[in-house]
Amino acid sequence: MAQAKIGDTVLVHYNGKLDTGVLFDTSQGSDPLKFELGSGCLIQGFEEAVVGMSPGETKTVQIPPEKGYGKYREDRVIKVDRKDLPEGLVPEDGMTLEVTASNGVVVPVQIAEVGDTTVTLDANHPLSEQTLTFEITLVAISDEKKA
Repeated sequence: MAQAKIGDTVLVHYNGKLDTGVLFDTSQGSDPLKFELGSGCLIQGFEEAVVGMSPGETKTVQIPPEKGYGKYREDRVIKVDRKDLPEGLVPEDGMTLEVTASNGVVVPVQIAEVGDTTVTLDANHPLSEQTLTFEITLVAISDEKKA
């Protein structure tokens, strides 16, 4: 039976849970997730878990932060002047914004704190520091590359 390898386009169903058992993401009830193994479009630990699986196989894996969304980094937290925010924006704790980094990459950030003259932005992924548990079912290995 065929096994998934780097370069294959695969279709998977999955359930992602936090250590607390809370479901944070799932493909159930929708089309399977389609991606090319090794493309880097998903977290490293998820892709590594699919390599070697055969269609119809299900496995449960724990993914540490280093192979998931990373460790929390203080250098991804910055304070900006409120006057530098878009005109008309009323900042609130927990609000998500997009900022363009100096290299042109658009980065989602969350407002961590709103002060009188400054706003603290946090570019860490909300699931950083989390060990994630995924139940993954390989539905198929496709002959086509993802468009």
